[in-house]
Amino acid sequence: MEDWKRGRAMFATVAAAPLTWLTLFFIIPMAVVWLYSFGTNRGLTDIDISGTLVNYQRALEPLYLGIFAKSLVVAGITTVICLVVGFPVALAIVFSTDRWKPWLLLAIMLPFWTNLLIRTYALMAVLRTEGYANQSIGWLHDRFGSIMPLVGLPAPGAYEPMNLLYNNFAVILGLVYVHLPFMVLPLYAALDRLDRSLIEASLDLGAGHIRTLLAIVAPLAAPGIISGIIITFVPALGAYLTPDLLGGPDSQMIANVIERQFKRANDWPFGAALSFLLMYATFIAIAFQAVKAKQAERRG
Repeated sequence: MEDWKRGRAMFATVAAAPLTWLTLFFIIPMAVVWLYSFGTNRGLTDIDISGTLVNYQRALEPLYLGIFAKSLVVAGITTVICLVVGFPVALAIVFSTDRWKPWLLLAIMLPFWTNLLIRTYALMAVLRTEGYANQSIGWLHDRFGSIMPLVGLPAPGAYEPMNLLYNNFAVILGLVYVHLPFMVLPLYAALDRLDRSLIEASLDLGAGHIRTLLAIVAPLAAPGIISGIIITFVPALGAYLTPDLLGGPDSQMIANVIERQFKRANDWPFGAALSFLLMYATFIAIAFQAVKAKQAERRG
């Protein structure tokens, strides 16, 4: 009993500093913002916390529900693309040789070493009208356009640069570009723990690679898939910088609306209500992931 008490005191000593930091710089500020969501503006800097629900009622108006829905769709599309692209990448890293595996993992994590703002501006340089993407497509157009008459096809007209920036396409591409590592790393962690003898047995018994992938690999990697989906979907739903720089007037997401309420409109209570509706959606997603993980453990 004495040893247990001594261990508890040691744990409390070690946990005191991070708990204090968490309370002062996360829980208390979030509690203040949460209280703001039940208040009204009485001036530029004065907020009356009266317990009103008018901010949440306003947040549920069709205009803002539409923006919420659009943000959910954009984040969902981003997550699906990251899953489709990231799963083969993670699988390739798992089955690579010991010599190449650290380098491939380094390539996945390398974007984290560069500031998000710099990466976004680099993507803008690629997508703009005179950017590298349009230059490459124009070069292919000129290169192969001159060959088409030789094979009996009509020559194409002059190449018109495509509008690749300031639209929904640019926002989704930017979100995939930013969040793809968040999908690959959990998938790699889950796939790396697989019993490869099960895969070999499936192939030996006549199942093809596709069937083995769907019937053996995917179910066993389900916890990693769910974790990757949550880790990708939640930040994509609350993304602010990428839609702000790459999107047009019709490509703004809910985080951009929240930013305008706190800065330009100076309506902190309404911005707080929108923020916590987004946070509630995040908590629901995390709770769903926890339930699925427990179900997977019980089946295992």
